[in-house]
Amino acid sequence: MQFETVIGLEVHTQLATKTKIFSGASCTYGAEANTQACAVDLGLPGVLPVFNEKALELAVKFGLSIHAKIAHRSIFARKNYFYPDLPKGYQISQFEFPIVGKGYLDIQLKDNTKKRIGITRAHLEEDAGKSLHEGLQGVSGIDLNRTGTPLLEIVSEPDMSSAEEAVTYLKALHSLVRYLQISDGNMQEGSFRCDVNISLKEKSSDKLGTRAEIKNLNSFRFVQRAIECEIERQADILSSGGKVIQETRLYDSVKDETRSLRSKENAHDYRYFPDPDLLPVEIDDQYIEKIKNNLPELPWEKCERFEKTFGLSHYDAHLLSVDRDTADYFEDVLSHAPNTQPKIIANWIIGDLNALLNKNNLAIQNSLVKPEQFAQLLERITDNTINNSTAKKVFECMWDAGDDADTVIAAQGLKQITDTSEIEKIVDDVIAQSPEQLAQYRAGKDKLLGYFVGQVMKAMKGKANPAQVNELLKKKL
Repeated sequence: MQFETVIGLEVHTQLATKTKIFSGASCTYGAEANTQACAVDLGLPGVLPVFNEKALELAVKFGLSIHAKIAHRSIFARKNYFYPDLPKGYQISQFEFPIVGKGYLDIQLKDNTKKRIGITRAHLEEDAGKSLHEGLQGVSGIDLNRTGTPLLEIVSEPDMSSAEEAVTYLKALHSLVRYLQISDGNMQEGSFRCDVNISLKEKSSDKLGTRAEIKNLNSFRFVQRAIECEIERQADILSSGGKVIQETRLYDSVKDETRSLRSKENAHDYRYFPDPDLLPVEIDDQYIEKIKNNLPELPWEKCERFEKTFGLSHYDAHLLSVDRDTADYFEDVLSHAPNTQPKIIANWIIGDLNALLNKNNLAIQNSLVKPEQFAQLLERITDNTINNSTAKKVFECMWDAGDDADTVIAAQGLKQITDTSEIEKIVDDVIAQSPEQLAQYRAGKDKLLGYFVGQVMKAMKGKANPAQVNELLKKKL
């Protein structure tokens, strides 16, 4: 029996507000447990929630970026359920009337095909607290700091059919919320996490299968593996004649498997009803238009501009534009290096800079080599002060010592030798010392040119101009 996979994602994005969605309590991450939950967050008697308008602005900003319909009137509802880290016994969310309606996000897959992923809705809600188990024996701890933190839950259509598509969509969404600066997107801190709904159906049938939901995935790798494991689990059940049950599951990264958490509730189980303490949220066209006019350049727009303006390949433009900080770094370097080709800057950022950032587990905005320093280094390649090989050594010294390129070049005597007579003398010496290789080269073994170039560069400690070395060698050989 052959199956088709059907996947939809529910992504919880923590909004970048200073205070919580219905109270003035701080949203700062990493505070001591239970120090950032006020009476309103806990729903104590006599308190009233007050809606944070900044959360509304950020939600509308997102909706406009995905071409969605923005509701002029949206309503908050109480979603009733019991959980130890939800002291009120209900979560304030949106149900029938969300702030953001239907929209879409286009993604590009590895084979360069494009696919449009529908977005059903995006609604505002408050986060619950957190249950703690590590380091506690026989008991669970409850940290209510997250209670009331503003979330935008982004619900996709079931338009994805593989783990690759789901992860590509999730990465595109992550890039978008960071570009919009509506969230820091920090997955390790829980600012961007997702629930995955997966079902399998027979290829010959239009009837959807029973879905399982995998909760609280907070890394792209875990999403990939959770989906692959769940597809395999459901396929085994269906192939043997069994039935998949609707339930909520967790992904165990240690055992690399999904396991059952609880039977899946439906909407009626939550007994939604409009929150009596919160008025409907009403906005007009003028409010929406003002936000629309202040939208930043979006990742796909920046990618297209990098291709058209700087002549970069789509591959390079995508790598530079997918992360806003990387795009900003690239353009900052470009502004300080007017004589250097954009392609050279792109190659260095994607290659050498990225390698050092990954090695040191640093984000590009925390690079030890600042854009203006990086630009100076690349300008010294362009004006032939140093060659590309020497530049790599200079770059490493800049990273380690914090000096700029000119200081390192001067201190270590790395300035490129361009005196033709000096290079010619070394070329003659190398040819004279390599009679066997010379005979083979003249007999048609052209690849030996690389041997001679290497010997000359070695004798000149890498400081010769490679173009001059090649030209002289070809002439004399």
